[in-house]
Amino acid sequence: MGASITGTGSFLPAQRVSNKDLERSIDTSDEWIVQRTGIRFRHLLTKDEIPSDMGVQAAHRALSAAKRSPADVDLLLVATNFPDMICPGSAPFIAEALELDSTPFLDLKAGCTGFVYGLVVADGMIRSGVSKCVLVVGMEALSRVADWEDRRTCVLFGDGAGAAVLVAGEHDRGILGTAWYGDAEKKMLLHMPGGGVRIPATPESVKSRQHYLKMEGSGVFRSAVPMMEKATHEALRAADLALTDVDWVIPHQANNRIIDSLTRRLGVPPERVIVNVDQVANTSTASIPIAFDQAVRDGRIVPGDIVVMTAFGAGVTYGAVVLRVS
Repeated sequence: MGASITGTGSFLPAQRVSNKDLERSIDTSDEWIVQRTGIRFRHLLTKDEIPSDMGVQAAHRALSAAKRSPADVDLLLVATNFPDMICPGSAPFIAEALELDSTPFLDLKAGCTGFVYGLVVADGMIRSGVSKCVLVVGMEALSRVADWEDRRTCVLFGDGAGAAVLVAGEHDRGILGTAWYGDAEKKMLLHMPGGGVRIPATPESVKSRQHYLKMEGSGVFRSAVPMMEKATHEALRAADLALTDVDWVIPHQANNRIIDSLTRRLGVPPERVIVNVDQVANTSTASIPIAFDQAVRDGRIVPGDIVVMTAFGAGVTYGAVVLRVS
């Protein structure tokens, strides 16, 4: 049997920042941001808060919803692009906080597609029998890598975390189909030049602002929509389902323009699409699990519903997962 999500959780920092708040420090406006992105609010960490703590909180909530304890987890996957430390990452900090005892853990870097990739990996591990209970966490502290002097990009991002507990599915519930892809030729559409071993930190790299996230907005839009459309169709084909069978589509919450264009191309009515980008902005790997958890907890998504999660991210990566909710 494939993997089934039996519990979800999410966490957003307490600091909620509106577009009006940003007007005080950035040459921007609420009207400009809303018109181009649909974003109205985002949650940001304070300078003293630790990014991996968001993942810990989301994980605890997912485990509670699944009626599981950390002792049940036999694999921890943490999807994040900007870990607490380049080495050892974020996964060991989350594992330590959860008091996992010799449980294997790893960071998974796959751009904003990270959580979808994490579900594909978890599904494969469970189908193979290697793992029985996998905890997948998607978390990102994009406020720490956004260039707050670049008004085109900094307004797009927020911080947050989401998590899901996966075990072997029962009957026709769980992950029914997956599709995942990569296009390395487009790797520079979203990137951070500095900080790795290719461009290590130096006074010159810091001065030239190489340690902030760079994005080619028009290129992202042109690639994201057809790639998520392709992944959605392929995952549905793998599940032997059609879009008319789908109750909910949860796209990566990048901005409203991308979401609207994708759903038009798919022919999915807006009322069947989960959208929260206006309230949390782009939280990268955390966007899909946060939206999924919110929709489960407010009663929109119920057991038996068929859900498609589809994403696009740096790398360039893209993919989709089709599941029937347990």
